[in-house]
Amino acid sequence: MGTRRSFLIRAGLVAGVLGGTWWFRQNVVWPSPQARFTTSGTAGWANLVDDRAHVLIIAATLAGEPVRALVDSGAQYSVVDRRLVQRLGLGEGFDIPLLAYGVGGGSQVGRGVTIDITAAGASFAGMRAAILDLGPLAHEAGLATPLILGQDVLGESDLWLDLTERRLALAPPGAPPPWGDLTRTPVLREGRALAAEVSVEGAVTTAMIDTGSSSLLALSRAAAGGLGLLDGRETRRGSSLVLGGSVRSELVRARTVTFGDALFRDATVAIYEDVASRTLPEGLIGMPAFRGRRAVLGLGAGELWLSRAVDIDLS
Repeated sequence: MGTRRSFLIRAGLVAGVLGGTWWFRQNVVWPSPQARFTTSGTAGWANLVDDRAHVLIIAATLAGEPVRALVDSGAQYSVVDRRLVQRLGLGEGFDIPLLAYGVGGGSQVGRGVTIDITAAGASFAGMRAAILDLGPLAHEAGLATPLILGQDVLGESDLWLDLTERRLALAPPGAPPPWGDLTRTPVLREGRALAAEVSVEGAVTTAMIDTGSSSLLALSRAAAGGLGLLDGRETRRGSSLVLGGSVRSELVRARTVTFGDALFRDATVAIYEDVASRTLPEGLIGMPAFRGRRAVLGLGAGELWLSRAVDIDLS
């Protein structure tokens, strides 16, 4: 097994670190960031900068300094790695009663910081973000992404994905994308996230759309059992980057996985261990589900638009 595939297995549940995992104590106010768009056209495109992982990593600026950012629709709030805050001298931050859980069950108590961010055709001035130890997510040996742009950013902009050209843009909500071949795909709201029905060998479940995950589909052990994937079939060991470290996962093969109009045969499904926090999603739909397609994710409007499915080999 080569280095490339090994890295993808380790990164497979990256968005599960943050997706659906934040707890705020009562009476805490975290205002939505206000976006300013440099353009609503193609000049706002940002190329994906990392070929090793099938997640959305782009170049951005934080407090005027260039950084790599992970665009993560599974993260409820944007996050800055603690070491980057210290290196850039962004101050001590402000106290906020914030507890973050990861798929691995670990937790951190975070603080907040006010930052200015520019990325993919949009800027966010005076934006609040959480300060956490992102561990391997921020290290050069991992994803090298000390900045995570979450649902707070994506709720104030539409995410245009053009994976035929490996690029994305943050566009004004409701702005028409430069393609006319998109079809609205049924989705559900899970908080500020989007979720969709997925069929696994004919059994249906609901999974959160997670642009930070490089697995086609990742499931909790309980969900995998309910779908019949723990029936004694062969499993392989993998591991996933999570909050502050990594955890083991199991990889199984499903004869079919269906998402929207796309059918994936002999697909690898990741299974992560159940943890105590009930805020974690039962399933995650990751970026391989969008490979070779164009899409618009409108978290603010609760909409997903997709181009026609193409035949993709995910083996």
